[in-house]
Amino acid sequence: MKQWFKHIMASGELFIWGCGAGLSLSLLMIAGLLVLILINGFGYFWPADLVELTLKDGKHVIGQLAGEDLSPKGDRRIRMKIGNRDLYGLDFRWINGEQIVEQTKPVDLVMVERREWGNFYGRLRTLVKEDQTVAEGADAVWHALPSLLQDAYSSESESPYSMLVVDANGKEKSLTLSQVIRVFRPNDLSTLEKVWVYVGNVWTVLTTEPREANTEGGIFPAIFGTVMMVMIMSLIVTPFGVIGALYLREYARQGVIVRTVRIAVNNLAGVPSIVFGVFGLGFFVYGVGGTIDALWFSDRLPTPTFGTGGILWASLTLALLTVPVVIVSTEEGLSAVPREYREGSIGLGATKWETMWKVVLPTALPGILTGLILAMARAAGEVAPLMLTGVVKLAPALPIDGTWPFFHLDRKFMHLGFHIYDVGFQSPNVEAAKPMVYVTTLVLILVVVTLNLTGIILRNRMRRKYAGSTV
Repeated sequence: MKQWFKHIMASGELFIWGCGAGLSLSLLMIAGLLVLILINGFGYFWPADLVELTLKDGKHVIGQLAGEDLSPKGDRRIRMKIGNRDLYGLDFRWINGEQIVEQTKPVDLVMVERREWGNFYGRLRTLVKEDQTVAEGADAVWHALPSLLQDAYSSESESPYSMLVVDANGKEKSLTLSQVIRVFRPNDLSTLEKVWVYVGNVWTVLTTEPREANTEGGIFPAIFGTVMMVMIMSLIVTPFGVIGALYLREYARQGVIVRTVRIAVNNLAGVPSIVFGVFGLGFFVYGVGGTIDALWFSDRLPTPTFGTGGILWASLTLALLTVPVVIVSTEEGLSAVPREYREGSIGLGATKWETMWKVVLPTALPGILTGLILAMARAAGEVAPLMLTGVVKLAPALPIDGTWPFFHLDRKFMHLGFHIYDVGFQSPNVEAAKPMVYVTTLVLILVVVTLNLTGIILRNRMRRKYAGSTV
């Protein structure tokens, strides 16, 4: 056994198997997390059936089944999303299984998606126009609603129509059509119709603005702000990172100073991101932005223009955060370019700059893109520096619009990472916000994957074009 143990330790097989086991465990944990996010994220869009429960005390409950478990006493209980927050102050309710007498799915139950107070679950009763009854009865109101809702949605004025709805126990609620986004009967939908509603829900979340303290509606401003910030950061960090790496590798005399600079660059990659955020707030926002305001926007003071958080300062802060990654990757790419390429170019009469620009840099481009991919992935997920330099809970306007000068880099913006933090930890209604946390996390992962895949495709094309590079 002793000889066998010495052989195993000398051959390194134990460490290989240990590393393999650790890697496999890590991959399984990541896969499990992704599956959890996918199930909860994609499941949010499916139009679940409405269930009506009859309880032993004669009361009724209408809502969507949201889970089931055992109570502290060991009894089965179900979790219902009951909506109607303005009537009961709750979005969810636990009901003991022994209290349920009957469970049905009537086709006349409607889900009313509202601009405020969340969904309303119940039945249609009356459609009214300026105190005059237009339609009465669930079916009559249901058939009259589509055209009226379309007119109310497209009109900028208050709709003269309102509808009277009732909850499970007959409590009435009057809703003007201007408050209503849509009304549908989940229990009356075929599978194909539910798929169509599902696609519409996905499109709505991706293209509309948030509502109800970011717990409902869409996340388009957050998607737009995240992608735009990463693009601006990439445009800033790439030239600075490449120039720094090119100087350190090709022009600087190798010695103590250069080694010290490399150590400093590597150490910068380990500095906590919040430190960069504090630096960005002090230098970019108050220093540079305050100076710009004093020179060119003094008539607007004390209201700051550039002397407050904005997407430009956030992008510059993240550029500082990620520039060490680009420098290191670019240096690796430059070192991988064969020496014969440089010697052949200079031997044919090219200057050193021409050799760098037309031979070395194109060949090292895959390595440069590798650094940029890593930088984009980190920047897209950072939150702490952005909280100090420009991100907000809700941005009233996008950084790009049709107003001159079209690009408004001084504006604050929304970000998917901060949206997750805000909805998940700062929301006044945690239970209602939980599905949106999964949805936003899923979208953030898809955005990062899309940006990375774009960079990887470009890098692979560069590798094929400059096949002599070993990067």
